[in-house]
Amino acid sequence: MKIDIDKLTEAELIDLNNRIVERLRFLHQMRSHAEMLEFRIGDRVEFQPDGRPLVVGMLTRYNKKTVTVITDTGQRWNVAPQFLRRASEVVDQSTSDPNVIRLHKS
Repeated sequence: MKIDIDKLTEAELIDLNNRIVERLRFLHQMRSHAEMLEFRIGDRVEFQPDGRPLVVGMLTRYNKKTVTVITDTGQRWNVAPQFLRRASEVVDQSTSDPNVIRLHKS
């Protein structure tokens, strides 16, 4: 389907532009939502912020466009899901109970 924009009025062009922008936002939200569903709350994840060392933490919340990650040091990050990957498994020898999560003191 081709649209000859040369024949459209200014009002029609503005309407077309608004509809295109809304459609692009919808597609972006759908892609982000699909990427979010690859992770579950409580998953250990990691990501690499620009100019900073690797950040590892636990996914704690789904937001509209991002997810919230709480790091092992207590920092809170809102991260777009496309930047996340599952954290490398590091076995902590200080506890034998897999249901115990060690919290670090601030």
